[in-house]
Amino acid sequence: MIFTRRQGLASVTRFATAFAVCCSLGLAFAQPLKPIKILVGFPPGGGTDAAARILAEKLKDELGVPVIVENKPGAGGQIAAQALKAAPADGSTLFLSHDHTITILPMVTKNPGFAPAQDFVPVVGFATFVNAFAVSGGTPGKSFSEYLAWTKTQGGKGAVGIPAPASTPEFLVKVIADKFKLDLVSAPYRGSAPMMADMLGNQISAGVASVPDFIENHKAGKVRIVAVLGGKRQAALPDVPTFSELGMGGLEDLPYYGIFAPAGTPKTFIETFSNALAKVLTQPEVRNHLTQMGLTVGYMTSSQLAQREKSYSQAWAEIIKSSGFQSK
Repeated sequence: MIFTRRQGLASVTRFATAFAVCCSLGLAFAQPLKPIKILVGFPPGGGTDAAARILAEKLKDELGVPVIVENKPGAGGQIAAQALKAAPADGSTLFLSHDHTITILPMVTKNPGFAPAQDFVPVVGFATFVNAFAVSGGTPGKSFSEYLAWTKTQGGKGAVGIPAPASTPEFLVKVIADKFKLDLVSAPYRGSAPMMADMLGNQISAGVASVPDFIENHKAGKVRIVAVLGGKRQAALPDVPTFSELGMGGLEDLPYYGIFAPAGTPKTFIETFSNALAKVLTQPEVRNHLTQMGLTVGYMTSSQLAQREKSYSQAWAEIIKSSGFQSK
């Protein structure tokens, strides 16, 4: 078929008109996705790493591109966050994080090297969770009250492991110490995995971390979760009381898991990735795996994740202030 010059111009005009209509409706033509790297600020073996790998495996099928997890441990996720800030804003690099790096670090560190509100954009949230207090296998006591009683026989002194310094677990240790007049000291680690190794070796008597960090060893009887934060008992731990039940109110606001991108990342990518994750979260295999880890699965849009972070920030700002902690 031979097109005349007039027919060719008409075709171009029709295409331009269609493109303008699509743009006016907000239907931008998506660019092909690049392979995606998801940064994790903690070592392999912890709860955050496990969640990232579960999601990455399914996202690659949903998005049709490789999705890999890259661990950048250190400084409570600070190194990974700084790497995200330096990454191109094209959807090729994301950061899967919980509350510590995004919310707590900027409140307790004078120069973290990133400002979440300016440097990052929330992409999607996928779960909330609770932190828990657990005792090592060699520590006497099967309940929180029995742990407290044992600590008092040790002169009221004890070291409690935490996955990172100046984290919510550290502030929880201080709240417990003040409440029960104990001389508890936080022992910071570079993530929950090395902390767990010392708990399993009975090098430390107790630890505070997320339920996903403890759950498998708790089920195996190697450590014992004796109390959890949050407003209600966890489905995975129906016999474990909340701190509220133990007379320690004000610890009900739940931390979150979310995925973040560099500021300036196209909205079309954010929507595409968010929709893909929403589909992944409907898969029974994924939901069951995350639930068994101690997470409460719940899809959050970009704006909902931003609101969740704001609420959590306000709750813990008061606790940090009352603790007398000074930014370093």
